Amino acid sequence: MKQHNRDYFDRQVEWVLNRLPPNVLHILKEVPLHVENQPSKRLRRELKIDEPEELCGYFCGVPNGEKSEYFGANVYLSPDLPMLTSITIFRRGIVAASRDDWGKVRRCSLRQQIRITILHELAHLHGMDEEEIEEIGYG
Repeated sequence: MKQHNRDYFDRQVEWVLNRLPPNVLHILKEVPLHVENQPSKRLRRELKIDEPEELCGYFCGVPNGEKSEYFGANVYLSPDLPMLTSITIFRRGIVAASRDDWGKVRRCSLRQQIRITILHELAHLHGMDEEEIEEIGYG
């Protein structure tokens, strides 16, 4: 992704973050949010994802409420992403998910997909699985 496209994307992330509810922003102060161009080949292989555009975000860590169960246990953390609890969103996946039927990415669609992705990954932080997240509209 070209630098000016990354910069544009990152400005849209900032726009979205500035409009999230205060309680969500409070959580994001505790859980780092990383922005990457795409998932690594290793992560895609581990998640059985063929194309980088298939993944918009990734939650790394132990969900809240499960920490005591895992204390001292060997917890899976991807070697390609930070070892602490964190959320990573991927530019290529979000841009691909934002495209309309004609292949165009509109700013409002991009912002909406960024927001959905962040909230989706925060739902994983709170222990929700894909089905539960789909039920609340952030699948």
